[in-house]
Amino acid sequence: MQRHYFVAKMPDEPGALHRAAEIVKRHGGNIDRIQYDKRIDPYTVFFEARCTDQEYEAMRSELEAIGYLQGKLVVPSFLKFNVVLPNRSGALFDFLGHTTAARCNIDLLDFDDRGKHPERLTVSLTVEAAGAVDRLLGELKSVYPIEILEYDTTGQRLDDTVFYIRFAQELRAIIGEAEDAFLLRLLSDINHVAQELMNLGSDPKQAFSDVLLSGRGLKETSGGGFYADLQGVRLGGADLLCVQLPCGGNCYLLRRGTEVSMVDTGFGIYFRDLDRLMEREGWGGMGMVRNVLITHGDADHSGSAGLIGAEVRMHSDTLEMIKRADRAYGSGSEGSVLAEVYTKLINLFSGFSVAERPEVYPTRGTAFRGDFPVLSTLILAGMRCEVLEGFGGHTIGQVFYFLPEELVLFTGDSLINFDSLTEERKDFATLAKNLMTSVNVDSGKASKERKALLRLIEAEESARNDGRKCLVCGGHGAISVLRDGKLVPHSPVRRYDAEK
Repeated sequence: MQRHYFVAKMPDEPGALHRAAEIVKRHGGNIDRIQYDKRIDPYTVFFEARCTDQEYEAMRSELEAIGYLQGKLVVPSFLKFNVVLPNRSGALFDFLGHTTAARCNIDLLDFDDRGKHPERLTVSLTVEAAGAVDRLLGELKSVYPIEILEYDTTGQRLDDTVFYIRFAQELRAIIGEAEDAFLLRLLSDINHVAQELMNLGSDPKQAFSDVLLSGRGLKETSGGGFYADLQGVRLGGADLLCVQLPCGGNCYLLRRGTEVSMVDTGFGIYFRDLDRLMEREGWGGMGMVRNVLITHGDADHSGSAGLIGAEVRMHSDTLEMIKRADRAYGSGSEGSVLAEVYTKLINLFSGFSVAERPEVYPTRGTAFRGDFPVLSTLILAGMRCEVLEGFGGHTIGQVFYFLPEELVLFTGDSLINFDSLTEERKDFATLAKNLMTSVNVDSGKASKERKALLRLIEAEESARNDGRKCLVCGGHGAISVLRDGKLVPHSPVRRYDAEK
């Protein structure tokens, strides 16, 4: 038996939920999850039931027959108007006969014969049936004087009595037109996150707000809204450029001659913007990139890998995590609804593109650099580069890249100069933490990883005995150096703006 989901549209009346549960039971379904919260939406219930495909179809058919199955996301029309009723017994009763016949949901009635306008009734209502509002208005205008105050068919004026319909409309504005079945599945997943967070004491509506903020943040900062913070460093015979993208992780470009290598790609949604940035900055565009090294599989670090015509390298666990679309893969938190759904959402919003046939590193190291196994040694922009395996604190399969002669360390998300982040980037990073409660799959290992990286930096600097500082290229923020135990920017940062 498999898990199947239902989005049920329930009448707000006694026994409605019992009737739906009876249908599921009669057809042999075992309900694994149910979530209904009148504070969010008084008409929508989410089910997950374990049953066969045949049983699922039988349940769907019966729920649909009684009007309980939400198979389409019909956007109700919203209408607010003033109507003048005759001053006689039964006038309101007669008026409501028209709205009932049109199958309207009344949101507001406001009438007081001792008020400022004793002859006027103010009405707000929503109607689902296409064309029903126009027919209703025509009918009412033939009987009563009417003044229309608001009329909306786009879903912008819907209130929280149809929360999920309104939320789906806002999702469509982010991801473009999508099939109703896809959006209903997505709503079920997001609702599952809200349910989990609510069980942890969080406000469920904050989860829905954070989802929209994540999507909007990416959409609004791509194309014409794109910007970046740049920091250039000369490394012997090579150039290094740190590109802090508007949202998410950094992209690092390294150039020797005309050949460009890249460490982490940023979100897929920024691919064209990064291509244009490289052209304007004299790096020749994305077509010049020959090698791509990935630190880990989060979308903000590997999301453009499938769009770049270059050889891509990553850890085998990172590849598996990307294939499964679950950043908790292989960790103690595997199976977490929060991590799994967040991965799906951010991949969708950010245009994640999977590398087709990436090269993976060996699974065992033959030497150590500090506390980290050295999985491989390669040449990066003419410089010797060691691939160090992390402990699996942030994600399983995260690796670090170390240039021993140049004293440069790419640390992924295990070391970040948070003080160098702009407030906008801090806010965006907070959304992921809100939706998952932690950005690390194992906080204990993540702490050990950070300490081990700091020890490695101090040991390598001491071994040089020439006062050179290790350049820390973190997953976010400015290229930094360690001074008195604190990361500080190595050099000035300048702003790039797509519209200038």
